[in-house]
Amino acid sequence: MIVGQTLKHYRVESQLGKGGMGVVYKARDTRLDRPVALKMLTPDLVSNPNRRKRFLLEARSAAAVSHPAIAQVYDIDEIDGNMYIAMEFVDGRTVSRLVAEGELDLLGAVEVALQVADGLAKAHDAGILHRDIKSDNIMVTRDGHAKLLDFGLAKLLEPEAEEPPEVAPEDLSRTLTRGRGLTVPGAVMGTISYMSPEQARGKELDPRSDIFSLGIVLYEMVTSELPFKGDSPLDTMHAIAYEEARPVTIVRRNLTPELHRIVFRCLRKRPEDRYPDARALAEDLRRLKRDVESGTRTRLPAGERLRGWIDWLRTSFPFGTKGLVILGAAVVLTAALVALRINWGGLIGPAFIALFGYRFARNRKKRLIAAFIKKAAKVTSVRAVFSGEDRMTVVMDKAPAKDYIRTTALIEEMNSKLYVGKRVSAEILPDPDEGEFQVLLRKMGIVYAREDVVVGRTAPGKTA
Repeated sequence: MIVGQTLKHYRVESQLGKGGMGVVYKARDTRLDRPVALKMLTPDLVSNPNRRKRFLLEARSAAAVSHPAIAQVYDIDEIDGNMYIAMEFVDGRTVSRLVAEGELDLLGAVEVALQVADGLAKAHDAGILHRDIKSDNIMVTRDGHAKLLDFGLAKLLEPEAEEPPEVAPEDLSRTLTRGRGLTVPGAVMGTISYMSPEQARGKELDPRSDIFSLGIVLYEMVTSELPFKGDSPLDTMHAIAYEEARPVTIVRRNLTPELHRIVFRCLRKRPEDRYPDARALAEDLRRLKRDVESGTRTRLPAGERLRGWIDWLRTSFPFGTKGLVILGAAVVLTAALVALRINWGGLIGPAFIALFGYRFARNRKKRLIAAFIKKAAKVTSVRAVFSGEDRMTVVMDKAPAKDYIRTTALIEEMNSKLYVGKRVSAEILPDPDEGEFQVLLRKMGIVYAREDVVVGRTAPGKTA
């Protein structure tokens, strides 16, 4: 505890909080006589010399970005082997606290998102990504101004073991300004509930990743809920990567379709389907703000209106896109029968053909399950697969994240191809003890066992 001590020209007054990067204190800059937030970084974050260089370059780049919605970095220094950052002290409350206390209305939420989007646009133009946008990293001052904290500092959380041994300073600077460069492929960074799909999969990031995370914060502000939730961190990561969020207009009925269109576009799984940059998002939020303030609706261009209507229909209609296709086919068929005045007696033959087609489609589930088992058998950590009534259990050895995500993706892919019948519910059981395994054997039928698993008469490594 360093409260009461003086570090260089900063007098530490109180502790504000503690997080993954270190401890944050309120201090006073005795030279300029102003309050500052002093973040003492944990030694392991900057112990690697290459990481230390990269952090200094990243912090300097972030300090060069000046915008009212970005908390300013004042100073970076070291004392007694401990590195610290002196940042703008923001007197206010975090967005997460405002949401919990129910103090954000629709206009307030849109205003906060708009200010942050404007700040992001300025930072992205400078080649700096945030990588950890969340409601705890956005503060609202007493006079209503949003401030985005810890800009560019999430890069500190990249795994140290996989870092390149040495990078020349000029090359390091060049890669940082691209906003990618030293992001380690396969590394998962950020706060799980606010990750973009590419973060959850450990892929390279660009500004559209920050847009996805800001979309999650906007969703949280207007609904008081997170769009992607799971029973475990891995379940949440899977939801982010593969599941669609419930429309905000369904979670809260009094929200406008235009808000849904904006949130939905931010939360698209593929980066190319999102807003191309934060400036485009800010423009839509600015238009929405005018509409909310005036109680009227500004007309969008015809193409934007059509795309927004289609997006709303796809997320609101039962069974989504498949439901729309079935409805459209039924309407077209009915119209054709009426227009052509078909002899109904002549439809007996086509009806039989349709019946056989239906039976073929109904049996599709069995074929898809068989295909799933074949693909799951190729995942090295899958030990066995049990199948019951519309339910499957996949037993894995310790369930590493990449295999967990791969297996759940296979389950989601199987369900997405079902045209008729109930979706198959599935769970992954990581590294069960022998007692749990025997209980599964008694309750469910085993359909696959790895070669090192001997179960009854099931041939090892074969499907039952």
